[in-house]
Amino acid sequence: MPLDKNENNKSGIQVIARAAAILRALKDQPDGMSLGQIATSVDLPRSTVQRIVAALQNERFVIADASGRGLRLGPELGALAESTRYNIVEHCRILLSELSQATGETADLSVLRDDKMIFLDQVPGTHRLRAISSVGEVFPVTTTANGRACLAMLPRKNALKLAGQEWARQNIEPDVAKLNKILDEIAENGIAHDDDEHSEGISAIGFAFEDWIGSLHAISVPVPTSRFSREIVQIEQAIRATQMNVRDMMARGKPKIG
Repeated sequence: MPLDKNENNKSGIQVIARAAAILRALKDQPDGMSLGQIATSVDLPRSTVQRIVAALQNERFVIADASGRGLRLGPELGALAESTRYNIVEHCRILLSELSQATGETADLSVLRDDKMIFLDQVPGTHRLRAISSVGEVFPVTTTANGRACLAMLPRKNALKLAGQEWARQNIEPDVAKLNKILDEIAENGIAHDDDEHSEGISAIGFAFEDWIGSLHAISVPVPTSRFSREIVQIEQAIRATQMNVRDMMARGKPKIG
């Protein structure tokens, strides 16, 4: 018996929802997943997952890992994310400007990519002595305010994995207990600090947020340590106001691109 129009619509919506669930499962497992692992994760029959994955592979949303570790997110999603990234810069620019005006300090926008923070935009402060970073510059995640803020938003297992990769790369002795304590504090109050830890003479305060496609970004204010302690109350108030504005912007929904 042929399906009526409403049943066809419901079927199409269900397929989209299932495809989205599969993509989210793969996002949480960047090393790759087998069809069986995906089926278990999204609670669907393996045959259903296989059909949906085949369609996603045709569109390059999913690819087979070259090292044979299973399936992972494909390059087409990266292209879509890249176009959205520029939208994030555009929509956060006014917020960075307002934050810089409120504090007199530099305001930065960055994004979490793998286990690194990449600076996307910056509004310089008005002080003669100010902290400046270049757009595109890469910063660590465990010793910076923006990196810690992003780590605190991740499932703890994922956050510790990224931290472990950074520690191994920099040949640093891991201190999981210390990092766990830091991330617990950030998760509780929503604000992260770097007290002269990443760059000598520079401290920072910031918060993280998830954009419309699930990427983690951070807005932070780096300040010369020499005046950080006397300005921290004013800066934190301005940061929290910006945090509320970002939440409102995200709640309004994803803007159209182009």
